[in-house]
Amino acid sequence: MTIQECYLQFGGDYESVLSRLRRDQLIQKFLLKFLEDPSYAQFVSAMAEENYEEALRAVHTLKGICQNLSFTALYDSSSQITKAMKAHDYESAMAMAPRLREDYEKIVRAVEAYRRPAEV
Repeated sequence: MTIQECYLQFGGDYESVLSRLRRDQLIQKFLLKFLEDPSYAQFVSAMAEENYEEALRAVHTLKGICQNLSFTALYDSSSQITKAMKAHDYESAMAMAPRLREDYEKIVRAVEAYRRPAEV
């Protein structure tokens, strides 16, 4: 699988990230680093503990990563939750969390599939 095919699989904007980072090697570097980023897990944990300040920090960080890497769907869902959290509308943020999880997991599955051949 190519990086472009990986982006296609999860609905990202490959042309946008390529225009920003300029080389597939750099895109690959940050794409694989995404799997190690703790922001999503921190958001889930903080929401479970009702630590809304930490949850906002985590989802806002995730949103920024998604914007830089052109992860369109995850950017949209993290952006909506960020807006709700900033407005102290935690109920709406919780209601949107399943979509965030779906968008996140879709990227993780695609990136892991992309990474597999490189590990063999």
